[in-house]
Amino acid sequence: MSGKYAFTKSLKEVRFLFCQTSEHSAATRSFLTRAYPTMKKNNPHTPIMLREAMGTEPKVFARYEYGKEKQESLSGLSDKEIEDKVTGLVKTGI
Repeated sequence: MSGKYAFTKSLKEVRFLFCQTSEHSAATRSFLTRAYPTMKKNNPHTPIMLREAMGTEPKVFARYEYGKEKQESLSGLSDKEIEDKVTGLVKTGI
């Protein structure tokens, strides 16, 4: 898993938005509990922000050089599908 989370050099920030209690964010919370320590260990200088807000649909945002951003919805996805979406965002640049 560690190779999956070696971020591209153009990635400047990763943001996860999700609800701390709702069922539709359960897989996102599970993914972050499992994968956050590995992502942070492999990318200690890249900010990985977790934003919890009641009723928020789960999403991930990747910010790259020059302020470019990509986002992916994580609603209704399994832990493995979330991992695939996040890996795609952090490995590829704009």
